[in-house]
Amino acid sequence: MSDAPSTSSPSAPDGTDAADTRMPSGNGQMPAHARDTASAADPSARPDKEPPQEPVDDVRPPGTPKQSFKWDPLAVYKGAVRRFFTVYRHVIGLLLGGMVAYARSLPPELKRGFRTIGPRVAAWVAKFFVKRSIVALPFPEQLRRRLEILGPTFIKLGQVLAIRRDLLPKAVTDELSSLFDRLPPIAPEQVFAIVERDFGEPADDLFAFFDSEPLGAGSIAQAHRATTQEGADVVCKVIKPGIREAISYDLKLLEFVGVILQWLIPKYQPQQIIQEFITYTQKEVDYSFEADNAEIFDTNFSDMPGVVFPKIYRDLTSKNVLTMERIRGFAPGSPRTEELTEDERERVVDLGAAAIIRMLYKDGFFHADLHAGNLMIIPGRPIRIGFIDFGMVGRFGQQTRHRLMYYFYALVQGDVEGASRYLMDLARLGKGADPQGFKRAVEDLSRRFIMQGQSSDFSIAELIIASLNLGGKYHVFFPVEMTLMVKALVTFEGVGRTLDPDINISAVSERHVASIFRERFDPRVLGREVLRNAPEMVDLIVRSPQLLTSGAKYLEEAMNNRDSRNPIAGLRSGILSGACIVGGALAVVQDGPVMLWVVLFVLGFVLAVFGRSD
Repeated sequence: MSDAPSTSSPSAPDGTDAADTRMPSGNGQMPAHARDTASAADPSARPDKEPPQEPVDDVRPPGTPKQSFKWDPLAVYKGAVRRFFTVYRHVIGLLLGGMVAYARSLPPELKRGFRTIGPRVAAWVAKFFVKRSIVALPFPEQLRRRLEILGPTFIKLGQVLAIRRDLLPKAVTDELSSLFDRLPPIAPEQVFAIVERDFGEPADDLFAFFDSEPLGAGSIAQAHRATTQEGADVVCKVIKPGIREAISYDLKLLEFVGVILQWLIPKYQPQQIIQEFITYTQKEVDYSFEADNAEIFDTNFSDMPGVVFPKIYRDLTSKNVLTMERIRGFAPGSPRTEELTEDERERVVDLGAAAIIRMLYKDGFFHADLHAGNLMIIPGRPIRIGFIDFGMVGRFGQQTRHRLMYYFYALVQGDVEGASRYLMDLARLGKGADPQGFKRAVEDLSRRFIMQGQSSDFSIAELIIASLNLGGKYHVFFPVEMTLMVKALVTFEGVGRTLDPDINISAVSERHVASIFRERFDPRVLGREVLRNAPEMVDLIVRSPQLLTSGAKYLEEAMNNRDSRNPIAGLRSGILSGACIVGGALAVVQDGPVMLWVVLFVLGFVLAVFGRSD
């Protein structure tokens, strides 16, 4: 997930055990979950033991920059066996804590008698094996707390879980959303050491200026303002020391944990979620991927000057350091937003909608960690928007992209049956799936939402989320890219309503998706697709005499042997006829070459008419 920090900081319900995720304040106190991480990094400390409080008084002389703590994430990995049992203990503790939380949540009438005697006794016994300060919390807070204690890798896992609203209960995803907040920075000397190690020169020689105070810090990296020797204003993101090795080791442990959890709670598809997390995280800790992503976006939007992506400085970029152009702007919702004119607000909303819908349904390459902090409004004439932080991207294949576009277009057009049909085309059926029940439920849900279509409160993103949430009930599952897509739509809707509370999201979306829909069926676009398939068509044309000769020979033999009583011959021709027709239909659906499906349909018809039926 993103290392771009947000500024919100939810308070803990009990004010003591839950983490305060704000940046270190002027009094020098370290955030609670940073103290947990520091405790886990101490080889002599137990991860589930509360660390001592930092001093409250700030004794720094005036003007002295705030001191970052010396972070050594590899300290928790000194012993592989000990780390395994630490993770194992927290997994077991979470399961036991879940039993206690379940028993505690039972309605009063079920807490008496023998109806729930088993869970209540099990919960009573479990209390003696779990830390009291954690087990007293609701289950979502227990999960967040243990992820914080286990360190950066598990914090990242919590961030991924926070967006899986299609698989996890809302209470869990809402609680885990607090893990996106600011994390403590590492010491400047560690940052300078990484830069010098990667480029062979100190930062003072590489940059005309390098600010030791970070712009923000995340669980994997932190960002610093800098100036190149040519005078360009840039942002330099540096991966925290040892984090790649730490994450690599934890990912191996998570794979094992995923196997156990899949056996215990298959309904929530834990193994699938963990595998998705592993795939994305391995790319996120290598900045060469993010640099590639930024350049791909810049190329895709080269014909839209109103949408800006930062320039990448390749000579100052490595696996651990990413140097990119600093976009000067402000985030939606900041005080400067109030200064925008009505025309500027409309342009920002229009550009944002055009960019996001284009990423999703035209390019199939989209920003998968989109939130208000990663979207910038760039003042000027005309006003522009910019995107930052490309560590996590999503990709849709051509067929998936087309089906998603048809699904989205059906939603904004109010075509309930079409929307449910296209949504089912994107699904993966699990064991015991009920696809027809799912389609009926989605249609009923969509009708209720679309009845609000004339209202500015209508949310397409919420409708899609609610539809995906129904999948768990009917054992119908969707790829992670679907939820990442919804996150981008939620951001668009949130930014749009920040700029214009009366905006009609459905109307804005319909205009832009209709434009892409028309472009999809433009004769010139179809012509280019035909040319792209030209090699297959040429091959089919070259082979057509052989195919026709073989087909004619087969038909001649079939006609000359019509008196044969062999029932297998009729069965064989029927199978071949059906296969040709099905193959032709698949070729049409998959946008195959025209000549291919025409030949298949003709052969199927001929076999059906002249094949033996006796």
